[in-house]
Amino acid sequence: MQTASIPPITPAREVKIKSSPRTPQLTSLLKGGGKSDESASSNSEVVANEPYTEEQLREVWSAFAEQRRKFQAEYQLLTQPFKVENHLITVQLLSPLHETMLNNLRSDLTSFLRERLRNNSIQVTGELIAEEDKKLIYTNREKFEFLAEKNPMLKELKDRLGLDTDF
Repeated sequence: MQTASIPPITPAREVKIKSSPRTPQLTSLLKGGGKSDESASSNSEVVANEPYTEEQLREVWSAFAEQRRKFQAEYQLLTQPFKVENHLITVQLLSPLHETMLNNLRSDLTSFLRERLRNNSIQVTGELIAEEDKKLIYTNREKFEFLAEKNPMLKELKDRLGLDTDF
């Protein structure tokens, strides 16, 4: 039997790693460097809270709705009535589906309104309007009772003539 010769192990070559830009230290950020102060002051100029009227808001809202006109369901949602109270816009929603759609649209809508009206305190929220549960009238007796509530003379007429509501 022959034994295979194993090549001698050579020490690995030293690999040099390229250095990447240094990540800033938290302590240096807290101390406040010159660059961060300049960027903070420039950002404060961009952030604005200019007053706006409800008419201006409705115009900007309509402009956003027109952009979404090709999406019929979104357009219908955006044409629902809304209330404005202290920069909080509350849209009246008809169904839970509208609530989901508003959640999907909210960031785009809010940023559009904030940019156009130059006010970063604007918030958009939805309020689900519960419709009254209407009792459906099926039988002749239910129909008669419904009409008798509206006009009590019908009961008297039924009794005088001896009529039966179940025919």
